[in-house]
Amino acid sequence: MNELAAQIGVEVEPDYRADESDPAQSRYVFSYTVTVHNRSTREIQLLSRYWKITQGNGKVQEVRGNGVVGKQPAIAAGHSFRYTSRAVLASPVGVMQGSYGCTDLASQEAFEVTIEPFRLATPNQVH
Repeated sequence: MNELAAQIGVEVEPDYRADESDPAQSRYVFSYTVTVHNRSTREIQLLSRYWKITQGNGKVQEVRGNGVVGKQPAIAAGHSFRYTSRAVLASPVGVMQGSYGCTDLASQEAFEVTIEPFRLATPNQVH
């Protein structure tokens, strides 16, 4: 792992959106709030994202794109960037994981930050 990547922390808070979901139509909407913590002494920029979404029914979806929520934020040393996005699943439970493509703004060195798996689940799901 890149030394700089090891100093970037990612926290995710998922939330089931019952008001936007329709279980009768196999539509389960989840929001997730991500906080990216730059614990390094370098300014970085988040340039791209990759998500692997595995649904409870076994279906896997991969999403790649530039930035997050329409932005490619620069994150100063010691600062954080927070955003909220959403995922729509066809099952009441799933797992998301992925990575952010970043660059050190001073050296222009590219590196990848891993986003550990996190669970999306409607209330009262056992597994």
